Amino acid sequence: MSITSVPRSSNRFAELDRRHVWHPFTQMKDWLARESIVISSGEGAILRDVNGKEYLDANSSIWTNLHGHSHPEINSAISTQLGRIAHSSALGLANEPASELAAKLVELADASRAISGSLQKVFFSDDGSTAMEVALKLAYEFARRAKAQNSPRFLSLDGAYHGDTVGAVSLGHIDLFHKAYRGLLFDSDRVMSPYCYRCPFNRAAPERADARTYRKCNWECIGKVEEKFADAKAEQRPISAMVVEPLMQGAAGMIPQPEGWLRRVSEITRENGTPLIADEVMTGFGRTGPTFACQKENVTPDFLCVAKGLTGGYLPMAATLTTQEIFNAFLGEYEEFKTFFHGHSFTANQLGSAAALKSIEILERREESDARQALQTTFESELQALWAARQVGDIRRVGLTAGVELVSNWDTREPFELRERAGIRVCAAMARKGVRTRPIGNVIVLMPPYCARPAQVSRMVNALREAIAEVLGRTSN
Repeated sequence: MSITSVPRSSNRFAELDRRHVWHPFTQMKDWLARESIVISSGEGAILRDVNGKEYLDANSSIWTNLHGHSHPEINSAISTQLGRIAHSSALGLANEPASELAAKLVELADASRAISGSLQKVFFSDDGSTAMEVALKLAYEFARRAKAQNSPRFLSLDGAYHGDTVGAVSLGHIDLFHKAYRGLLFDSDRVMSPYCYRCPFNRAAPERADARTYRKCNWECIGKVEEKFADAKAEQRPISAMVVEPLMQGAAGMIPQPEGWLRRVSEITRENGTPLIADEVMTGFGRTGPTFACQKENVTPDFLCVAKGLTGGYLPMAATLTTQEIFNAFLGEYEEFKTFFHGHSFTANQLGSAAALKSIEILERREESDARQALQTTFESELQALWAARQVGDIRRVGLTAGVELVSNWDTREPFELRERAGIRVCAAMARKGVRTRPIGNVIVLMPPYCARPAQVSRMVNALREAIAEVLGRTSN
């Protein structure tokens, strides 16, 4: 569709958007064929468009927003910092809020005594992908310098997604997103993901709701990880780092890991002297329950990557935490060129740091923690109503994150074909009901901000239930 053939919009901003803006992960032919929703303001869990219509933000603005839109305390923290300075370079200069934020992140990582103070150094960047890129580069050079590995190799999970920069894409294993760039990427190894609902070793008939049970699990998924490391040892080609999203794989379809899986994988990496990279871009800052998902199973990563919720959903900022041992591998005389040659212009930005410090302060308040716990209970209870729809094959929830997998045949777990656009159509119906979220294929994501009220969470779930009936039919079990 050419620019001249784009249908005119009654809204000036929608017209400008359709003529000039290229949206991420969006088939623009479809986008240009419909009227755009243009957001003009937001408050708490609510977004408002230019026509005054309100929507509940049911995916926290792509998993970033923690405490709600236009939070007065975060607004004030940014405004106060803006009155001092918005940005100065981190190349050759330090600044107050970034220094304080680095110390706070180290403290948070040690808060449950799970990390045991091992994460001491913080490298700032601007988003989840760059946080992973930092970890990848550091692990690569550490393997070469400290482990004498000439050709470092990396291991990640089937369905892995760790960002869109070339290194992060190389760690990913979702053909829909990554196959087109194969010629740009380095090879990385993959291992079975613990996708219980579609486990190839699990042949038990599915059950419903809280009665859902599976055949006794023999932890074949762990066995596959053990095999991978055994093969690497036999080939004398050690794995330089293993990358995981702790507790739940996000873009893979909101796939939770069974209790104990993360802890056992951590033990396997330790036994083999392999650093563990924890991608907590989505799972961190209370989203899955604890401050960091790793803490749920007392796991100590060698790299902890955070972004999205770091600033409460306000500004693009990320951080990669790592150990003193890895930091030391980059120390040397100037002429040895052991420097970590990586960074960007807005590293350790003051406005982002100020927002992050205030967001963390809010996160740590006892009343906020109690409210999140209560909201998780409400969320879990409300989700149970979705089991009545026969198109709901699985409901997966960790903390305030849920994925509802739609299937065309409940008995066989057969998915809808992508060309049927089941997830997209259901989300479009939800938008008409005043609830905004975005699917991952056939998986509908619900991820309310922490400020959402119980009635708002109920409305999110009810909108999904009604949208499934409207779009896919009213069949039930």
